[in-house]
Amino acid sequence: MKNKNTKKVVFIGHPISGDIRSNVKKVLDICKKIHNRQIIPCVPYLVSIQYLGDEITEDRELGIDVNLECFYRRYIDELWLFGDRISKGMEQEINLALKLDVPIIPKTNETKKQFKELKR
Repeated sequence: MKNKNTKKVVFIGHPISGDIRSNVKKVLDICKKIHNRQIIPCVPYLVSIQYLGDEITEDRELGIDVNLECFYRRYIDELWLFGDRISKGMEQEINLALKLDVPIIPKTNETKKQFKELKR
């Protein structure tokens, strides 16, 4: 049970591949918007892609492992989905969140629709 001073750690699910620079900017904008005294955004992949190549399979898998570790260690309280689609990486995060009973909250119309389809 969390005490009243405990902050909520929210994992930000958003596509990164493709236009990486633009997607990173979008994720940073989301973090800036939601980060406050009650909510801490968690996006470890943003750090990983500073030194790993998203287009290199082995590097990408290393980065995704960091994301998933946040779930396994129960560091995060919720998974929030953003973007115009659910990427393969996001789908891995969703599946693990479902397995570990981490609440999932789609935040865009596109992720709401695709999340409903995934749960079928």
